[in-house]
Amino acid sequence: MNFTDTHTHLYVDAFKEDIDEVMKRANDDNINRFFIPAIDSATTEAMYQLEKKFPEQIFLMMGLHPTSVKENYQEELKHIEEQLEKRQFYAIGEIGIDLYWDQTHLQEQQDAFRHQIKLAKKYKLPIIIHCRNAFDEVFEILEEEKSEDLFGIFHCFTGTYEHAQQAINYNLKLGIGGVLTFKNGKIDKFMSEIDMKHIVLETDSPYLAPTPYRGKRNESSYLIEVAKKLADIHQISLEEVARITTENANQIFGTS
Repeated sequence: MNFTDTHTHLYVDAFKEDIDEVMKRANDDNINRFFIPAIDSATTEAMYQLEKKFPEQIFLMMGLHPTSVKENYQEELKHIEEQLEKRQFYAIGEIGIDLYWDQTHLQEQQDAFRHQIKLAKKYKLPIIIHCRNAFDEVFEILEEEKSEDLFGIFHCFTGTYEHAQQAINYNLKLGIGGVLTFKNGKIDKFMSEIDMKHIVLETDSPYLAPTPYRGKRNESSYLIEVAKKLADIHQISLEEVARITTENANQIFGTS
């Protein structure tokens, strides 16, 4: 039984003091592959160092997080293009639109999102979408860009059943994490109606720790709590959840 954490920020300062222990705890729970989303150019070196430390388990993405889209976003996009020319990545992410914290740069976020979708198509890579308070805006751009070569993961999915169906129709898997275990998370109410072939597991650590760790630093070993909840909802074994979601991750990222 092997699990894949399809979205975890293991390179951030929250793990600086105990990354070895964090990785061991995850491995002890059969979580042994970690897909690492980028934030902006300031985090690139930390990602590379993490990969160097755990080369067999770390799989890097490249992209510009929507909350990092500022006046200099064109320079950030150039940095992404330079990195993509140099080496292999497994996805373009995380990208998208975030209107929760600040709506000042909506136009720039839309432009950066479109640009990075085009980069994903150029390099035949999946996109990893961040969406917060912006379902309409994200779906508008996905509708513009939809094609057979557009695919990926709707990361940290928190929408409605209708949103889930829309995402699936755009050839996206749903990234399911700690929110599934929250009493007010809502997605648990309809997750039984979503076929397991559309689901991948993630933590988004150090954020959004699942119950019973809610409010604490999240880490990849806590993925097991999400998997247990999913197994309960779908009335299947934990081993089956591991098998299906790992196959789904392999399909998206082109791994085996």
